[in-house]
Amino acid sequence: MTGFIEVSQGNSPLVLGLPHSGTEVPGHVAECLNANGLALTDTDWHIDRLYAGLVDDVTTVRTRLHRYAIDVNRDPSGASLYPGQATTDLCPITDFDGAPIYHEGRSPDLEETKQRLTDWHRPYLAALAGEIQRLRVSLGFAILYDCHSIRSKIPRLFDGALPDFSIGTDGGATCAPDIEARVVALCEGASGYTSVLNGRFRGGWTTRHYGKPQEGVHAIQMELAQATYLCEEAPPWQYDETRADRVRGPLKDILETLREWRPR
Repeated sequence: MTGFIEVSQGNSPLVLGLPHSGTEVPGHVAECLNANGLALTDTDWHIDRLYAGLVDDVTTVRTRLHRYAIDVNRDPSGASLYPGQATTDLCPITDFDGAPIYHEGRSPDLEETKQRLTDWHRPYLAALAGEIQRLRVSLGFAILYDCHSIRSKIPRLFDGALPDFSIGTDGGATCAPDIEARVVALCEGASGYTSVLNGRFRGGWTTRHYGKPQEGVHAIQMELAQATYLCEEAPPWQYDETRADRVRGPLKDILETLREWRPR
């Protein structure tokens, strides 16, 4: 463990990325956040708990840092993942609903953003890249599965309600077609759940950056609607054991399939 980064190594090709489950905010950042920011609403609540223990011999890379300090799943240049659509920045200054998260005049300037990139963004990406490379060297390939969750209704970001499973492969560019097809089939076959491929969420920066199937690195993002495992999508963001146990079934099937997948 280095700083906010937690790495657990396995020897199968599967790497789980957990960029948004952290709730820690360094003191000098916390003192700049307003009450809305300190509520940490846009956390991928309990997503690390949801995936914990589903399959063995997998690698996990997680940051305990909250995305309001810096979003490690954003392009370090600050370029938008979804040009023309509402989204949040590398160092967000609003929440998903568009409300300010900083006290007036206390949001990060260019120098502060650069420092956060150095201190927190790059170490996460370095850890992720290191584990992917370790497995690619030993096995010849690696599969990055990026674990995410979000409220199913956020009018500023999308119309209506999200499907339960939103699969992102950037239009099929980030992984082998067979990987995409197997995950889609498992989601479509999960009784009582809805799913979509490359809908509102096509994969974040890490999925798009590391997903280079022609180089032996496959990446896929799963954005879960939080209604699938929380009591309600509102504070106190309570984990619902019954709902969680139910959705862990198809998630386990997906991870087992990816862990056992081999290139043709």
